[in-house]
Amino acid sequence: MRGPELDLLRSKVGNKYLLVTVAAKRARQLMSGAAPRIADAQGKPVTVALQEIAAGKVTVMTGDK
Repeated sequence: MRGPELDLLRSKVGNKYLLVTVAAKRARQLMSGAAPRIADAQGKPVTVALQEIAAGKVTVMTGDK
């Protein structure tokens, strides 16, 4: 996988299933015209979303307390 390592991404989000959901939602936002949250955003929306998650620019909010 080009880009952030899976272990780093999982540590930022919690688990791989939540990671996929968050990355997909952020990628859809990017495709709809949302501005990237990282300065050197290059590549497809999913790649940019994963880079944003790795950089800590995407906050994950769940219903858990």
